[in-house]
Amino acid sequence: MTATTTTRLPQLPHWESTPSDLGEATREVKAAIRARIEASGRTVEEVFAVMEARVRAAVDDVVATKARGEQVWPEIAYADLEAGRVTPEQVAHVTRRGCLVVRGHVEHEQALAWDRDVVDYVETNRFFETYRGPGDDFFGSVGSKPEIYPIYWSRPQMLARQSERTARVQSFLNHLWRYDSEGRRWFDPDRDSLYPDRIRRRPEGADSAGLGTHLDPGTLDLWMTQAYQQAFRHLFDGSVEQYDPWDAAYRTAGPQYPGSTMCSAFRTFQGWTALSDMAHDQGVLHTVPIPEAMGYLMLRPLLDDVDDEDMCGVTVNQVFPAGDKYHGLLMEALSGIPDVRAGDSVWWHCDMIHSVASVQDQRGWGNVMYIPAAPWCPRNETYAASVREAFATGSSPSDFPAEDYERDWVGRFTEAELNATGRRGLGLDAAGAAPHR
Repeated sequence: MTATTTTRLPQLPHWESTPSDLGEATREVKAAIRARIEASGRTVEEVFAVMEARVRAAVDDVVATKARGEQVWPEIAYADLEAGRVTPEQVAHVTRRGCLVVRGHVEHEQALAWDRDVVDYVETNRFFETYRGPGDDFFGSVGSKPEIYPIYWSRPQMLARQSERTARVQSFLNHLWRYDSEGRRWFDPDRDSLYPDRIRRRPEGADSAGLGTHLDPGTLDLWMTQAYQQAFRHLFDGSVEQYDPWDAAYRTAGPQYPGSTMCSAFRTFQGWTALSDMAHDQGVLHTVPIPEAMGYLMLRPLLDDVDDEDMCGVTVNQVFPAGDKYHGLLMEALSGIPDVRAGDSVWWHCDMIHSVASVQDQRGWGNVMYIPAAPWCPRNETYAASVREAFATGSSPSDFPAEDYERDWVGRFTEAELNATGRRGLGLDAAGAAPHR
């Protein structure tokens, strides 16, 4: 039996601020979710088995693809995307894997020039003489000092964010989502909110510990806030077969959960643009290329082998962990990106498990600028107000440690340099360029 629109199911408790007793709150919400599933006429074990079988088929497909020596990650040439030559088969491949390499997103020489400009920017402003160490423990764990540059407002970063090419790629990715559902339009697929993020520069010969397997969409708020309970409604109401990781319903208006490490904005895809050539075995990004794996991750804590006050290690003030103890099936599919050249961009669905491999004595540079797809929606419009303030003052955006290196830097990107896409992305203009489809 599956839940229907006429089935009356128990309401789930939710918190819009951190409960005083996280353990008790976790116990309460898990009991309520179990009761809701059982009220639909199914057991937790039955619902999880459906999700597990779906994920197992996807894992087997990834493993078989690698065994044949084929590339797991889809690849699309920017020139084909611009000319409208992307085939339905390519689109289906991207939605199945939830990730993509866009070849030639930026012209190769332009990307290399931007890399040099970043170096000029930080050296002119004596960044290395004033660097105070990692601003957060997570990125500080990589071991290369500094590997993550806490800068946001350089000309290369802003030019890339507001470029027509980037807008076109973001629009393509946003249109993979179901943004009209439940009688509402959840986001504008053709307008990005210009979410500012940092730069990574890992030098030749570097030793880096990498980053372990994790997720970024949130932590306990995924179970404990009303918006996410609705976003994952099909996992919790007995209609698990209808769960769609590409449905944006309820994701774009929910409040930020205090203590979460999620970003304040809604991102359809996380992404970065390469500023150097990188080989696939030199400490690069890996993902579990299965978007629907989020359903497995959300249901797994409900099984009997997990303590009632434990969400498989998920808690506040830490990233969402994924690993062999509870998610061994998913780890079988972990797959790295192919070789990339400066100017290629790399994208992965916001719910996907990902990591950065460790490397010793790295060959070549490993330089990227982080630019996601964060379409305009109520949640992103709210965050844009704080972004505008940070942009105007050269401060670190509020999602990041308040390191504020750039407040007095020369050569910082200015409002006068914003084009129509940049102004719309910061919420300075309501109107702007035509859709980039």
